[in-house]
Amino acid sequence: MHIGLIGGIGPAATEFYYRALVSLYAKANRRLELTIANADAREMISNLEAGDKKAQAVVFAKYIDQLKAAGCEAVAVTSMGGHFCMDALKPISSLPLISALPALQAHFATRNIKKVGVLGARAVMESSLYGLAGVDVVTVPDEELGTAHAHYVAMAVAGKATDDQRAYFEDAAMRLLNKQGAQAIVLGGTDLFLAFDKPHYSYPVVDCALVHAEEIARLGMS
Repeated sequence: MHIGLIGGIGPAATEFYYRALVSLYAKANRRLELTIANADAREMISNLEAGDKKAQAVVFAKYIDQLKAAGCEAVAVTSMGGHFCMDALKPISSLPLISALPALQAHFATRNIKKVGVLGARAVMESSLYGLAGVDVVTVPDEELGTAHAHYVAMAVAGKATDDQRAYFEDAAMRLLNKQGAQAIVLGGTDLFLAFDKPHYSYPVVDCALVHAEEIARLGMS
């Protein structure tokens, strides 16, 4: 299957998906057919913060038309924040959408994970991973959502994490584990791998981008 990715939201996340897919296909000794359309991170963040699903869906639909013209057969949005408009995008998309949400639901179910702490963009945190079924989702307190969102957006746009951003997210993760009883920390922002960049942590870390990339590869090779 020729896969289309909507990238650029942000650039580091796009590179993460690309490297993951190349690695997964190489391990399977399969040839990867891939085309990437470069979206505007600031435009998406503006629509995300405004909660304007329709506007962002129209933007994504244009990129999907480009990917279809390039021969793509299915498309994925390389941003968990970008999933905020999936319900508006699906009816107007000219290609099938590969969403991260069913893959995440299956990931938690097969590992018997019942409660997770999520960090990322405000829309992901406030929506409890977009209302993902089968798992209890906790996040930072309401009064802290703006701080977490601001740290995440700054990191995603810059394509790198500062020491202060790493310290903030690691502290937030420990609070979700120790005070709210999360069994695992979910990187609900596709660029959070920039902050959680240590080889090992003392707690389970679930990277939504990696789970999504694995699902894209599975479908692409099926």
